[in-house]
Amino acid sequence: MKEHKKKLIAPIVVSIIMVLYYVVYFGILIALIDGIWKWLLGIISLAFTAVMLKVCIERINEIKKGEEDDLSKY
Repeated sequence: MKEHKKKLIAPIVVSIIMVLYYVVYFGILIALIDGIWKWLLGIISLAFTAVMLKVCIERINEIKKGEEDDLSKY
């Protein structure tokens, strides 16, 4: 089980970095732009964040099931 915890670190760290990037990047754009574009950029940012979190959760589940090297199946 300890080996699985080490393998969980990378997907979690990458997901956190990407989510922070989306929030900062789109936050700056939202601060600079007015009108309906603010809402559109906010929705895009939320969508990217949701997808990134979903992918991270799926990867964590794969690692817990022992499918660390899922590319070898193809």
